[in-house]
Amino acid sequence: MLVYTIKELCRTCYTCVRECPAKAIRIVGGQAEVIDERCIACGNCTKVCSQGAKVFLNTTDRVVKLLDASSKVAAIIAPSFPAEFYDIPDHHVLTGMIKALGFEFVAEVSFGADLVADRYKKLVSEGKNFYISSDCPSIVNYIKFYHPALVDNLAPIVSPMVAMSRVVREKYGKDTKIVFIGPCIAKKAESSEIDEAITFTELRDMLADRGITPETINPVDFDQPVGGRGAIFPVARGLLQTAKISDNAITGNIIAAEGRIDFQGALKEFEAGLIKNQHMELLCCEGCIMGPGLSKNGKQYNRRSLVSSYASSKMQNIDSESWQKSFEEFAELDLSIRHKSEDHPIETLSENDVNDILIKMGKKTKKDQLDCGACGYESCVEHAIAIKKGLAEVEMCLPYTIEKLHKSVKDLALSNDKLSSMKQALKQSEKLAHMGQLSAGIAHELNNPLGVVIMYSNILLEESKEGDPVREDLKLIVDQAGRCKKIVAGLLNFARKNQVNHQLVSIKDLVDHSLESLIIPAKVKINIEDKTTNPEAMLDLEQMMQVLTNLIKNAIDAMPNGGSVNIKMEDTLSDVIIVIRDTGIGIKEEDRAKIFEPFFTTKSIGQGTGLGLATAYGIVKMHKGQITADSNDNPAKGATGTSFKIVLPRRKE
Repeated sequence: MLVYTIKELCRTCYTCVRECPAKAIRIVGGQAEVIDERCIACGNCTKVCSQGAKVFLNTTDRVVKLLDASSKVAAIIAPSFPAEFYDIPDHHVLTGMIKALGFEFVAEVSFGADLVADRYKKLVSEGKNFYISSDCPSIVNYIKFYHPALVDNLAPIVSPMVAMSRVVREKYGKDTKIVFIGPCIAKKAESSEIDEAITFTELRDMLADRGITPETINPVDFDQPVGGRGAIFPVARGLLQTAKISDNAITGNIIAAEGRIDFQGALKEFEAGLIKNQHMELLCCEGCIMGPGLSKNGKQYNRRSLVSSYASSKMQNIDSESWQKSFEEFAELDLSIRHKSEDHPIETLSENDVNDILIKMGKKTKKDQLDCGACGYESCVEHAIAIKKGLAEVEMCLPYTIEKLHKSVKDLALSNDKLSSMKQALKQSEKLAHMGQLSAGIAHELNNPLGVVIMYSNILLEESKEGDPVREDLKLIVDQAGRCKKIVAGLLNFARKNQVNHQLVSIKDLVDHSLESLIIPAKVKINIEDKTTNPEAMLDLEQMMQVLTNLIKNAIDAMPNGGSVNIKMEDTLSDVIIVIRDTGIGIKEEDRAKIFEPFFTTKSIGQGTGLGLATAYGIVKMHKGQITADSNDNPAKGATGTSFKIVLPRRKE
């Protein structure tokens, strides 16, 4: 594997997905993995990864072993070296440093570029076919993998690197080991005719490890044969300039395209027949001067200027006779190659498959397909196809993820509100439970002495004669003792000490009977809404009538000027629900937490005991149900009024 991911460094930015022309990046669990069988080794992902998570195979150890094992090793250096070694302006110094590593020969690949350019010019002039340049191994791989129908259009000429390797072995012997030094990762696996290949950055590392500096070596020139115009080969349209082929828009018949977007567009149009009678010079990078094997942060036009300056100086000082003699010596050298397709079958997907994925991402209409490119794909459809093929994940879609995040925030806020409400309800229940225990104790202790008071006060009342001045006092004692008895009974109900007599009851009948026991003022309107499918439940009729009577009476009392009481009945499979809503004055916010407490009342003295809602609460709890209140006493917020909701289990628990 030439390119791979250091997972610990991957930050899931999807930049590598966007920059990979072959889409050879698979996102799994939020991490980007290189798919080796799809990778064309262009190295774009290593150039754009700001975290250094994408790296290429380092082969310096292999080169060191090769140098140690053989005395006859030649280094062939790509013509883009001036773009990297700007800090070593004299190529004689760089050559001396490379030889100091142990290389016997150091030659320029630009001579191989001279030979390749000449063969390409002859192909173009023959006019038998229209060709695509084959000097960039990533372009060749891309065509073999993804446009196999165009393989026959690849120029049947080896790259300058392979051409130079054949020249070196022809000149220095077949047993010569060859190491290519250049800007390209794909060169590491391009041809078996090269023993090893390293990048310019790897060469820098080797020189640094050996402590080789410009001051520690003797400058020497490149070994023969030296290159000529091929020195300009690594820049855009370098092949055309080396071959002196015109790419004039009017008279020329060659299209030059570079970079991942342009070369793909050119190939698609060429294959579709939209480009006719045209040759193509294609480069995967923006010229070889921007290859992944150069130091990062270099500027394209500065590097172009460095290469151009070197080429200009070279052509001014070149020994033309010597170069011509070398060119003629190798003019008949076999530089042919036969390209074979390596078709990677593309899985075809139905429109329904793609639409299913788009809908899953919330893209139900064309308008929802923003094609923002944040996921790394050119369009939402391409992203959906990649998801279906297992290369991408839904979460890569930024709008979808943001929308999902917003929903999560809302859900979290709602959950937080519910939790707060439940916490408050639990606190209230605990408080009422303690009060229930206290009430039960008080009621129990009061019952016995109260019974004695009631009994003897009634006896004394019966024995007193009419007109006796004590009789009125005894009546008062009997009345107030009776009132105390009701209060104690209320306390017992609140404390849930009574037994529940479960029986099958219709909540329709329950509501009707409760209303019959009340006197409804003329200015109060009762509205009943029945939405039940099965109104029957196991309840204590008498006790539940007491609950509804208390609630409806409170509702009427809350509307001194009239209004309406709305009673709604609903049910579920397991519960029956009764909601009583009035249009009265409402309950103040500071009072809402205390409404179920015994003896709490907002009515005037003598108008209420404060046990009605406490009793209702106790009875509902005895039924294993729930009772809650919602109220609004602020007219500015809308309608006023109070709503009580009772939820009771349909079956006896």
